[in-house]
Amino acid sequence: MRRLTLALLFVPSIALADAAATFNQNCAPCHAKDGSANTPAGKSTKAKDLRSSEVQNKTDEELASQIRNGKGPMPGFKSRFKENEIGELVAYIRALAKK
Repeated sequence: MRRLTLALLFVPSIALADAAATFNQNCAPCHAKDGSANTPAGKSTKAKDLRSSEVQNKTDEELASQIRNGKGPMPGFKSRFKENEIGELVAYIRALAKK
């Protein structure tokens, strides 16, 4: 966990741009491009608003684990994303709360 946290402190802006594209393709259908979960799929699955304190208060490892393994109706993405891509998605989720 410590390694993931330290790595996220130094995610270059180019990686966040890549993460935005990955997020928009794979996560936005439920979580919306702004993370609000204000989409038909998000509403029907009761997806979490990624900008909320409930999500933002999770540790980086908790978020990464949820991306890897899924939770409830959310599928796991460990077979689709490399570990560094998961870390970049966690950083991108953190950035959504700051917009």
